[in-house]
Amino acid sequence: MLYTSVLFIHVLAAVMGLGVVFGFPILVRMAKTATQAKYTLQLLKNLEILPKVGSISLLLTGLIMGILETSLFTEAWFIASIAIYLITQIFVIGMLPRNLKAQAAILENHKGEELPPEYKAITKQSAKIEGITHVFAFLLILLMVYQPF
Repeated sequence: MLYTSVLFIHVLAAVMGLGVVFGFPILVRMAKTATQAKYTLQLLKNLEILPKVGSISLLLTGLIMGILETSLFTEAWFIASIAIYLITQIFVIGMLPRNLKAQAAILENHKGEELPPEYKAITKQSAKIEGITHVFAFLLILLMVYQPF
């Protein structure tokens, strides 16, 4: 019963942490003016608590499930999942917040409504990083559901 409860929290954390992140690129692409982009960046900043809490919860509940079922630590899919999760965090914690700060700084000093080229360049770079993290998230879900090896 305890394992099932932890698994439920794990799935809930995935929905909370990953679900909102899949929407971030859509929100960013919708901004067509500097004012809209400023609002979008503020919205993302306000929403970032969900992936942070979800991500930490995913790691903790995943490790707790491993402690409750120690045989998981001998399963390749489980170990691969942890490795992919940690690699993903390099992008999510290290690169994306830096890009958001840079975008906000560009817009803070910008006059006018047209999006500056520097802002657009960082948006493209962030989209690539987000695409990579989405592929990793898909792989994690695939590993968790099918446990292929």
